[in-house]
Amino acid sequence: MSQKDENQNIENDNPSNDVDMEDILDIMGSRTRREIINLLREEPRFVSEITKELNIGQKAVIEHLRAMEEAGLLNSSYKKITRGRPRKYYDMPNDITVNITITQNVFNVNISEDRLSQKQLPSGDEWSKLLNLEKKIDQGHYEAVEELKSQIRLYNNLIERAEYILERTYKQRNHFNQE
Repeated sequence: MSQKDENQNIENDNPSNDVDMEDILDIMGSRTRREIINLLREEPRFVSEITKELNIGQKAVIEHLRAMEEAGLLNSSYKKITRGRPRKYYDMPNDITVNITITQNVFNVNISEDRLSQKQLPSGDEWSKLLNLEKKIDQGHYEAVEELKSQIRLYNNLIERAEYILERTYKQRNHFNQE
């Protein structure tokens, strides 16, 4: 075995193995699929919305969505609307990180699925700020670590306050029920 063969490393850190490395690389190789992913990371959408936004034929969009759903990258669900039949919405349930390293001696593909990024987590300015800090740190801007520590203190204070409100509510409810 040559040294180049020994240094090829393809990893899938996705513990549930929902997403296959070959499928991800295939999906990322298509500009249209990347554009669809970019739309769906903002919010769930149905086929007509995607076709209008990207100015692509509906048949093509459906095929791309089907391939990405089969690969485990997207989820779909039907939602009723006031008029007409239910619409099939597509969304991205998790963040997936793909790191590719190619050097003279190494070829490494690493895929991991971030279960902490599921859609149930809060959205908004604080969430965006946290994701931006993560990106800065991942890019080697380690001065962002101090800002991250500050955010952690803020989040801990918010958690303490929320727990206080919850405890106070339970006490009031128990007191009311005892009367």
